Amino acid sequence: MGEALALIGLGSNRRHGLYGRPEGVLRAAVAALLAAGLRVERVSKVHATAPMGPGGRRFANAVLAARWGGDAHGLLALVKAGERDFGRRGAQRWGDRVLDLDVLALGDVVVREAGLVVPHAGLAVRRFVLAPLVEVAPGWRHPVLGLTARQLHVRALRPKRAPLRVGP
Repeated sequence: MGEALALIGLGSNRRHGLYGRPEGVLRAAVAALLAAGLRVERVSKVHATAPMGPGGRRFANAVLAARWGGDAHGLLALVKAGERDFGRRGAQRWGDRVLDLDVLALGDVVVREAGLVVPHAGLAVRRFVLAPLVEVAPGWRHPVLGLTARQLHVRALRPKRAPLRVGP
């Protein structure tokens, strides 16, 4: 297998003792991924976003595009090791965290297993992922939905219609 386009989501909403505010954590995480062997090509600007779920602090989010010669499991192992290196331990879902790294996509690879879903299950509807994704890979095409990152972003920005009512 040759190198594929790897898309990684980065998020932080807690300070780190060494890297400071969440924006600094994201910059340091990109540097750590480079040092670990990921061939980073582009990094989006940092987007400030509201938390999903019970978290109270705003998040700093970004997406990076890189080249990866391994498989999806190896990429997942790399990002999980990166999270641990920044002090992440088991945390509540959608809770505050120093660093959250997600494998968003790996070329046209599709994986549906316990512990690994590629493309990421929420990628197509999460604006906080799609806005920075469009900055680094607007033409990337979702291998299941067949839509580009730009098309997914436009769809996510559309106002939601009220559900159709059936009956009186």
